[in-house]
Amino acid sequence: MPVITIVTPVRASVERCFDASRDLDLHLESMGHTGERAVGGKTSGLIALGEQVTWEARHFGIRQRFTSKITAFDRPRYFQDSMVKGAFHSFVHDHYFEPAADGTVMKDVLTFRSPLGPLGALVDRLVMSAYLRKLLMTRNETLKLALER
Repeated sequence: MPVITIVTPVRASVERCFDASRDLDLHLESMGHTGERAVGGKTSGLIALGEQVTWEARHFGIRQRFTSKITAFDRPRYFQDSMVKGAFHSFVHDHYFEPAADGTVMKDVLTFRSPLGPLGALVDRLVMSAYLRKLLMTRNETLKLALER
């Protein structure tokens, strides 16, 4: 199963970084290039433990829906969102926040697996890992810019 880890230093408090990372409106801003929109569940504001959001976006030219639920929550250090429904066989995104000398270190750990067994594993290795890494980096750059303003 592929694992993507992104580490992003931010000149802002742990609490602000934690809240920005679960801000659905800021997430939408970071994914504007995909036409993403929240279409079900909690659709705006700060998402919390047990809440779900359904996203609709265009990836690889195909409109897709993805429902995610906050499955672990320890403010302001950690939360996890997990796919409830969507195109992946599994998709779990862990968000960690650690204080640093000049702010916070945000660490994203995304573990995922595409469907279709060996074919899906090949797609993950050749396409999905790089694509998802780029999405996470774009998202985190948007968060960093918003927090450091």
